[in-house]
Amino acid sequence: MGVEDRLRGDIDRLIHVALAAVSPEACLRRAIHLNGDVLSVAGESIDLSQIQRVIVVGMGKASARMAASLEMTIGERIDDGLVVTADGYRVPTERVKVVEASHPVPDERGLAAARQIAQLADSAGENDLVIVLISGGGSALLTYPVDDVELSELAETNELLLRSGATIQEINTVRKHLSQLKGGRLASRAFPAAVVSLILSDVAGDPLDAIASGPTVPDPTTYDDAARIMLGHKLWDEVPLAVRSHIDKGRSGDAPETPKSGNEVFSRVTTAIIGSGTDAAEAALNEAKVLGYHSLLLTTTLQGEAREVGNVLSSIAREEVLHERPLPLPAMIVAAGETTVTLTGAGKGGRNQELALSAAIGIERLSGVAIASVGTDGRDGPTDAAGGIVDGETIVNLRAQGIDPNEMLAENDSYHALASVGDLITTGPTGTNVADLCLILAGK
Repeated sequence: MGVEDRLRGDIDRLIHVALAAVSPEACLRRAIHLNGDVLSVAGESIDLSQIQRVIVVGMGKASARMAASLEMTIGERIDDGLVVTADGYRVPTERVKVVEASHPVPDERGLAAARQIAQLADSAGENDLVIVLISGGGSALLTYPVDDVELSELAETNELLLRSGATIQEINTVRKHLSQLKGGRLASRAFPAAVVSLILSDVAGDPLDAIASGPTVPDPTTYDDAARIMLGHKLWDEVPLAVRSHIDKGRSGDAPETPKSGNEVFSRVTTAIIGSGTDAAEAALNEAKVLGYHSLLLTTTLQGEAREVGNVLSSIAREEVLHERPLPLPAMIVAAGETTVTLTGAGKGGRNQELALSAAIGIERLSGVAIASVGTDGRDGPTDAAGGIVDGETIVNLRAQGIDPNEMLAENDSYHALASVGDLITTGPTGTNVADLCLILAGK
């Protein structure tokens, strides 16, 4: 077995271990405990014997498996519930209904599910407990636009934002101000019931207000911020008129702002991040040490344009192979976060595949190294791949087929480029969703 084959095999193992560490089952086991009638979560104890109803709602790619895992702990105590997840992420549940909907562009199924979630929250009383299961993808799936914006107008705005290269924080700032549930408004509907939010974070740095657009936490952003973001990405004149009109109404005080810190609706909300990209990266780090690698966690807040980040990671890989810096060989460097792609071409791909293709260009003909970038949800952009894994021969093999990697990158066609040389990572839906993982492995 050649060194690159061994490195690729080790990357497969590291990804498997990282995904296991952030599975909903593992995260729920660490986060909640039931002892008799007492439910312990995030340092809080809730006496379920004093609770009239337990209602479970959720949104995101991991919400179905989170619900199934929660049922294993408190199943018989759940009175009602519904979670909305992406197509292909449904798992069997007994007490919590699971609805699939479109992601990342919202659809009518997501709207219907969000309305049902709103009704459940509205029905909660002072002696009830609402458990909210939140994970990556939740913002697109929890689709309940304000009254003066149609679903099609929201979907068009969402599509424009996704293509613009805006960060997830920027996208969610706009989403929050076009929603009846995001930006703390779900907590507002559930008040005065007790609310427990269990969160799998897919956002770098774990800002609570950005994860699934923060439906149960205070929103520090404003209508002015939403307008500034759309103007900054040259989308203001592109989004539907109804969207602009609603944002302008908010800016002038004619539409209510999202609830802010200090609002009483958050006085009975308990929030816990139960899994994140940090957990996945640390699991990979520890497993690499077991495999005999000198290991470094580079960052858990990786951001930037995917192709530029790929170029940076390839330069780190070259330094490692050529000069054994920053680590002695064999070496493993891991980073977690979420990059962005500004679409300029008509190709097919996702941010992880684009990062991998860019990195491949930077390590062309370099021996003893492999680089992978993978989405922990198993779906990278509008493709069936989770990401890509490349080495020094990837570009050599592309050129041998008459494919120009730079042209493929310019066309945002990383999927077909990597598929042509067998360098896609395909996991299928993983049932979880935290930050993307980037791995550099170098050996002799």
